[in-house]
Amino acid sequence: MFGYRVRGAAVAAVFLAGFAVSCDAELGASDAPPAASSAAAAASAAATPSVSSVPGSAAPSPAAPSPAAPPASGGPGASALPGTPPEKVRDAFAGLQATLNDACTPSECAYFLGRVYDELRGLDAAMKADPKGPGHFPEPIALIAKLDAELGGDRSFNNLKAHQTLLIGTRDKINTWMQGHPDDYR
Repeated sequence: MFGYRVRGAAVAAVFLAGFAVSCDAELGASDAPPAASSAAAAASAAATPSVSSVPGSAAPSPAAPSPAAPPASGGPGASALPGTPPEKVRDAFAGLQATLNDACTPSECAYFLGRVYDELRGLDAAMKADPKGPGHFPEPIALIAKLDAELGGDRSFNNLKAHQTLLIGTRDKINTWMQGHPDDYR
């Protein structure tokens, strides 16, 4: 549970730092920095203290459920800067796989469901932007499209919770498909 808060704080810190840098400097096309990798964000997550570990800070009560899932965490496909291309399919898939051992616990359910949704959206963006083309990943893209149609654009915790079985099932089916097609994302 604590690790999610640390990771979220680290992602927020990385995003804000990138945003601050992009606001302070005008970058030309030739000197634009490459997109940050998931590994770099994960490494900085371990070094960043969470809000609850800072003395005098008030962390949200785990007993009080969030009315909406947390905002996008900067996972795969989420661009810190406008115009930044989505991550590679392998990186986006690794982010999705990182959710396989997690579950919807009472204190972290909103975060977990939001993260699975974000990872699926990031993988969708990566597959559609892949040089092989979206036709190379027909089943995962179709599964995500079906999920999006069921969710109706509502990313709130209540809607994700109501569609939890479909959300997790979509993640698991895509994981199985990708495992059966390793050459498609390596």
